[in-house]
Amino acid sequence: MVQAVRGMARMSLVRNAGAGRFGVALRAVALGAVATALAGCDTLSSLNPFDTSEKYEMKIVQDVPAEKIYDDGLARLKSSDHEGATKKFAQLTKNYPYSEWARRGLIMEAFSNYEAQKWDDAITASKSYIAKYPNTKDAAYAQYLYAMSNYNQIPDVTRDQDRSEKALTALQELVQKYPKSEYVSDARSRIQIARDQLAGKEMEVGRYYLERRNFPAAINRFRDVVAKYQTTRHVEEALMRLTEAYMALGITQEAQTAAAVLGHNFPDSPWYKDAYTLVRSNGLEPREESGSWISRTFKGLKVAALGE
Repeated sequence: MVQAVRGMARMSLVRNAGAGRFGVALRAVALGAVATALAGCDTLSSLNPFDTSEKYEMKIVQDVPAEKIYDDGLARLKSSDHEGATKKFAQLTKNYPYSEWARRGLIMEAFSNYEAQKWDDAITASKSYIAKYPNTKDAAYAQYLYAMSNYNQIPDVTRDQDRSEKALTALQELVQKYPKSEYVSDARSRIQIARDQLAGKEMEVGRYYLERRNFPAAINRFRDVVAKYQTTRHVEEALMRLTEAYMALGITQEAQTAAAVLGHNFPDSPWYKDAYTLVRSNGLEPREESGSWISRTFKGLKVAALGE
């Protein structure tokens, strides 16, 4: 009987080979016939793939409760297992994507990465939080983590200052969007440091051009410091360098104005003494020209300060 059944299967399969989708259907019928025949043979019952004599128990794996995952993340964070904590918090977003636990997990994921000094991962998580939950109670904190993750990567002034720019922008957004946040005070002090860093970079490039007597390029850099970073420690030197560069180009009115503004705002500065000496050595006196961009910039700064 076994041989007969096998012969039937071979004939059906050969007959329907290459018959496309109809061949597939016919092969299924042939195999069904084989199975039926085999089911009737006691000696071959163990070979029957459709034999239901053996029972299998279905097991359903229950999801781990969100609260349990969150608590596990906190425990790992407490033991300084930042990587393990991050995975737990990320699991909340994956397993419970539209829940309050997902929101809480995402801010903790950002914090855990920040604590591990994985700045770029902290940036990714905090940006995701800000995009998804901009009006929630932890949005200001997410903005702070994003800003500080950039801030902590600020390099020295000899290198590209892209991180300084991003940190400054993020800190300013924190102050503007969340003015009542507990992080605003710290953000303001960090803003000043980031601005000072950017001004320092401009000064370094300006000095480079000045030393090579490329005075127009040098003036552009020092002008940026005066126009954008008046409250930094670099503005005094910038005014002195403007005096120097303008004098070298023979643009004496601007040189006199730069020296006068420097003396008016920083009378005790050693940079003013240098500017005063330079102007006097050319038979001139520091004198402010009201139409100069330097004069207008500092007057605008005073008006802005009074309006705060």
